[in-house]
Amino acid sequence: MIDLMFFLAIGAIGWGLSLALYRPVAERAGWPLGEAQERLPTLTLLIALSSIAAGVAFALVRGPMDGGVVILIFGVGLAIFWSGFLRVASQTSLFFAPLAALLLAGAWAGAIPGVS
Repeated sequence: MIDLMFFLAIGAIGWGLSLALYRPVAERAGWPLGEAQERLPTLTLLIALSSIAAGVAFALVRGPMDGGVVILIFGVGLAIFWSGFLRVASQTSLFFAPLAALLLAGAWAGAIPGVS
């Protein structure tokens, strides 16, 4: 059995952290900023924070003994891998973070059939 909400929460946290931290890391490392990061930094930060909040909220509700701590640890690990390994391509987090958060919210609300 695959726990889709578990993986979506990890994705929301990891890609959200990657998106939130991309601008300061890119400026320090000399990587180029994407158009959204350059022109709308506040909006990208709000997208990142809302994605992180969705993942963390799910992890908290899930509880530490049912995978909540693992979600947080793997989310941070995904952010480190995504930003460190992909570097400039980690700007794809602008697409993946809100997508994971929206799918998590939909699954959590029961709007996606077959996912609980």
